[in-house]
Amino acid sequence: MSQPESNTSLETKAGPWWQRIPLTLQIVIALVGAIIVGVAFGAGNINPANASFINNLAIPSELVLKALRALSTPLILMAVLHTLMTTNIPGTAGRRLAVLLITNTTVAIIIGLLVANVLRPGTWRPLQAPEGTQTTGQGLDPWGLLKDAVPEAILKPLVDNNVIQLIVIALSFGIVLRALKSEQIAQGKSGFQPIEDVIGVLFEAVIRILNWVIALVPLAVFGIVAKTVALQGFAPFQSLAAFILAVLIALALQAGYYLTRIKLGSWVNPLKFLSGTSDALLTAFSTSSTAATMPVTFEVLQTKVGLRESSASLGALVGANFNNDGTALYEAMSALFISQVLGQNLNLGQQLIVVLTSVFASVGAGTIPNAGLVTMTLVFTSVGLPTQYIALLVTIDWFLDRCRTAINVMGDMTVSALLDGKKPRAVDEI
Repeated sequence: MSQPESNTSLETKAGPWWQRIPLTLQIVIALVGAIIVGVAFGAGNINPANASFINNLAIPSELVLKALRALSTPLILMAVLHTLMTTNIPGTAGRRLAVLLITNTTVAIIIGLLVANVLRPGTWRPLQAPEGTQTTGQGLDPWGLLKDAVPEAILKPLVDNNVIQLIVIALSFGIVLRALKSEQIAQGKSGFQPIEDVIGVLFEAVIRILNWVIALVPLAVFGIVAKTVALQGFAPFQSLAAFILAVLIALALQAGYYLTRIKLGSWVNPLKFLSGTSDALLTAFSTSSTAATMPVTFEVLQTKVGLRESSASLGALVGANFNNDGTALYEAMSALFISQVLGQNLNLGQQLIVVLTSVFASVGAGTIPNAGLVTMTLVFTSVGLPTQYIALLVTIDWFLDRCRTAINVMGDMTVSALLDGKKPRAVDEI
């Protein structure tokens, strides 16, 4: 997902003309302009008199990263609470759905880490650290991790950006509020409604602020690319090309895993699945939005693949709120890539922390626009990686976001096929 990964359209139907330009096109224009500016200022042979101006070009990217770090914790907290409070999941099917979603996400992260460990894209080309980079590596201390999971105060994780504590609080309150809502509905009460409304309003408010920040991404991309090209030429982007290749290989392996699961766990033929869902996959890639793809996904699963309506709705509509396999895979690979660039390869314990953080951070991330950029700050922070490197990853995120969104949607449809079982629907069900 991501969102996918991006689930909220950032295109504005009314307003200034530049707001009507798709975000992807804005980023492409920013990239072209940045390359022109970077080459004009020397492409690695900069005049010292221009150094101050070139360094100041990166200020927008620094501000965007600071805003993303500030928004990431309250956003994930509200997203998890909102998702658990509002999503309707039936009993037995809901438990099976949860198992499938957790399994798929975990496999995606493991595939991402495996590819990153084997190919080691961070060692192919040197990548200079952004200014102000500070690295605080940390090993695995199980007891320390357990003790750190319990916060000293409820709001402290929001102030400290403590990922593990935030996840514990979000899931605890979300599960309890969900249970209370179910009990009150059974008793004919509606006392939960004001709390649900408040959570919904707060979530929408944070999303709107996030949309403001995302709208500045093209400016941030222009600044960081222009500065990088001017100071270092194109060498850093050769290293990023290795990362793009590694991510695409990992996403392809994840797609292969989905088709294998469909072959073994459902009545659907994998080739028929691919041909029948091609419209949804192309829509996901072109829009970079799971939400915009949902109607297409729901329709093709029933009309072209032949799944039951209940299975299609659970996987494509309910599961989409939780299932962000492509996004989780990308975050895990990003963390390992940057650690390789820094020469501080994450040990097995740290990679386990990346797995746990990516899994839990993906809960509710489907409703967050550009979720990969937001939750990546949490993953990096959990293992002490410098978030300054995210500014460089932003320059290629516009493309990888589309690829992982397609995988997110494919994961949703795979879950629907598995929920449909090994027997196709009868003629009288059609």
